[in-house]
Amino acid sequence: MRSAGAFALSNGELLAILLRNGRKGEGVVEMAQRLLLSAGGSLSRLFSMSVRDLQAVRGIGPEKACSIKAACELGRRFMAESAGIRRQPVTSARMIYELMLPHLKGLRREEFWAVYFNASWYYLGSECITTGSGNSTTFDCRQVVKSALDRGAYALAVVHNHPSGNPRPGRADILRTEELRRACAGFDLAILDHVVVCDDCFWSFHEEREYER
Repeated sequence: MRSAGAFALSNGELLAILLRNGRKGEGVVEMAQRLLLSAGGSLSRLFSMSVRDLQAVRGIGPEKACSIKAACELGRRFMAESAGIRRQPVTSARMIYELMLPHLKGLRREEFWAVYFNASWYYLGSECITTGSGNSTTFDCRQVVKSALDRGAYALAVVHNHPSGNPRPGRADILRTEELRRACAGFDLAILDHVVVCDDCFWSFHEEREYER
């Protein structure tokens, strides 16, 4: 890395630097490659592994697992910060997608997030409202509205991910979105959009007009 730069190293070699050392009979690069293989060779899957998942891989103890998770979290925060979306009005589903992708990419469970904006559509903050156990999640409309009002938000967007890779909303997604829209209307809160996120695509309720009639 010192001589050629980090960009010259493979994913396995970069991971080996985080692991620092191997174990008896196995070098650190070999261990790193085996760890990548356990994630199907996918960095997205590796990022989504919990500390417990990582420790289930032979040779990965708590220190190595925590080093990997720390690096993953720094990567997510860099992606969110470098996009620059937080410093300009958010006016499209793609901007919401790019803002939230660092939080949701590679997850194997569904998460439901709320994103808050001021009257000029500038980003105020975001939070995970609920976490599902697998391919489904639900949320409390009252909690979303209360959080928006507590932050002094003028508008909000809601976002959740589909680990299946298919962003099209289901019937329950449509009904729940309409319920939230009615709840927000009672407090003069605007809903910019509901965006369903996958790793490489998204679905926008606003752009597709996907509301219950």
